Amino acid sequence: MKHPEKERVDGVAPGDGPQKQLKRMLGKADLRAVPETRRALRELLRHWGRPGRSEIAELLTSELVTNALVHTDRDAELTATVGPSGLRVEVRDDTDRRPRLRVPIADDGTNGRGLLLVQSLADAWGVVMLGAGATGKVVWFELDGGTA
Repeated sequence: MKHPEKERVDGVAPGDGPQKQLKRMLGKADLRAVPETRRALRELLRHWGRPGRSEIAELLTSELVTNALVHTDRDAELTATVGPSGLRVEVRDDTDRRPRLRVPIADDGTNGRGLLLVQSLADAWGVVMLGAGATGKVVWFELDGGTA
């Protein structure tokens, strides 16, 4: 069942300063969500980080969203939070299959490179298996603003 697209950008003021957040439901196998998510993230990050950081964030987000939509037969949810300490992007899906880093095959076009890009370009990344009564996982990455 496809969920109607939900997008929310909020300003929140936790202890370390103001944050903005983008949340988006991604319908199963709806690859139109990839460029739409990039556009929404670009808007969220319009005044963030040094030049080039936003483009890296868009690329890595595209990879995580594409993986969730292509390699699962389920809906997914994107949460991107940007604040003074940087950006954290999480993509949650309801499958218990852990993503694997793959060495791409030369004749395989562009397939198999997504997590390698995330590993190479993110400041930190990982996978959290939900467990404890919840099914699924969250694949995430973080980027600092690159202002130092």
